Amino acid sequence: MTSLLSELSATAGAAFAAEGFLPELGQIQLSDRPDLAQFQCNGALAAAKQAKGNPRQIAERIRARLTESALFEEITIAGPGFINLRLKDAILESRLQTLAARPDSALPASGRGKAAVLDFGGPNIAKPMHVGHLRSAIIGDCLQRLFRANGWNISSDVHLGDWGLQMGQLISELAIRFPGLPYFAPGDHSPYPVESPVTMDDLERLYPEAAAACKNDPARLEAARCATVELQAGRPGYRALWQHFVEASAEGLRREYDSLGICFDEWRGESDADPLIPGIIEDLKDRGLAVIDQGALIVDVSEPSDTVEVPPLILMKSDGAVNYATTDIATIVQRVRDHDPDLILYVVDQRQHLHFQQVFRATRKAGLAGHAVLEHVGYGTVNGKDGKPFKTRAGGVMKLYDLISMATDEARKRLAEAGLATEYPPEEQARIAGAVGIAAIKFADLSNNRVSNYIFDLERFTKFEGKTGPYLQYAAVRIKSVLRKAGDERQKSALPVIRSEEERALALQLLSMPEALESAETRRAPNLICDYVFRLAQNFSRFYTEHHILSEADVDLKGGRLGLCELTLSEIERLLMLLGIEVPERM
Repeated sequence: MTSLLSELSATAGAAFAAEGFLPELGQIQLSDRPDLAQFQCNGALAAAKQAKGNPRQIAERIRARLTESALFEEITIAGPGFINLRLKDAILESRLQTLAARPDSALPASGRGKAAVLDFGGPNIAKPMHVGHLRSAIIGDCLQRLFRANGWNISSDVHLGDWGLQMGQLISELAIRFPGLPYFAPGDHSPYPVESPVTMDDLERLYPEAAAACKNDPARLEAARCATVELQAGRPGYRALWQHFVEASAEGLRREYDSLGICFDEWRGESDADPLIPGIIEDLKDRGLAVIDQGALIVDVSEPSDTVEVPPLILMKSDGAVNYATTDIATIVQRVRDHDPDLILYVVDQRQHLHFQQVFRATRKAGLAGHAVLEHVGYGTVNGKDGKPFKTRAGGVMKLYDLISMATDEARKRLAEAGLATEYPPEEQARIAGAVGIAAIKFADLSNNRVSNYIFDLERFTKFEGKTGPYLQYAAVRIKSVLRKAGDERQKSALPVIRSEEERALALQLLSMPEALESAETRRAPNLICDYVFRLAQNFSRFYTEHHILSEADVDLKGGRLGLCELTLSEIERLLMLLGIEVPERM
């Protein structure tokens, strides 16, 4: 179904074309003054500038053309030439009824025939997930849900950090502590033990100790660097030990992502692209794109239009080790080979923007990106109430598991204060509290402009009033309650109808969903979905407050209102699903 705004714009465009102007000038938008009109068109001002005419006179000519359409109840001219439009209720009803019959018609299908790879998550092997991983996971998951809903063929990749210096630090640490392990003996002693010599708990303890030792002792750092080079060169014992690290870590990481309801299509790491690196390096050297500079192999990525210096990309360090940039180029080559994408998105901290600028430039310069657009989707930091990066009370990094537990506990308190779910079985209470806690975390994150920092305030995020995830869950649950009671009373719903200003406003909000979802996709902006669903819930609340539904005496009107409830619930649930938020059956 063509969106309502698209149909109106086409109608207005034809009117402008009939008057000798570009049809693009007929673009219709929601009115800036909903108290005066539902829609507006500002094209007469641009047309007057082009024709050196009077904008109000041109607006009058367009208005005369539009009065021939059966769409409009009222067309007026305001100010210097703004065209204000009000639709006939019958048009809105017809559109609503089509939407009720075909709910997927609210999706813009903007990605049909396109493929994209989404890189988000990025946890490191041997390290527990913490609050610093939160935004990448939540924003990336929302974008993959949104892009899929809009018709894109999506492949999402967690892209594990499993191939850098931290691996060498762990290997060298274990070599010092347990030199007798077979992994450290010269030569190939496979098969190596099936059982890992370390657990995830061991790794969580060993890694910070190894990192601290390397920071304080140049000899330990050199040993870690050597171990990294040997690992990347394929030393069998190191590869076997590294595999244990990966398997032990992945189990814990999957558990953490599952707790957030986040899934990935691929669980690849930096190591998966490693076999491609030698060929890429030789190719760039052969073509003169990679040159030796102070012992390192670099690619010049500066451009004449640069207003600030963009340093060269280092493909290989002077010690022979490759770094993240080299691995990222190889990963792009791998993704182009495997998926032939139109777009590759990297949902990574905004502070990494220079890194991606270098990688993207080098990849494009070498012609390795295929036809894919490469894009860094950056985001700001999660801060505590002191404005600094969020920490535990003791000043340490907040583990994601602990954060979710805190949110669940706070949600349980809020539910008790509101008298919600208190009479349900303990298991159901726990499920509801968990869903509310996750909703609080996700909505608080996604409702902010992603490039902005925000203050983490669980007390505010878990409230059932205001612009919060729990408020939206409760709005949906309230509609479910109405429909459940209607079913118990054998009251049937019918196609939605419009008989009041509140119903009209709710209808207009429902019918503007395609533009909201397409704009959120284009701008990579989950906050636009949050804004939209919050306005939808508010419009429903006004409708609910002002109208009888179950107690309405007019059977036909009651059926139409129940139909409007069903449609609103369907779209709220769809939008919350895009945000990764679950709606409980009851509270």
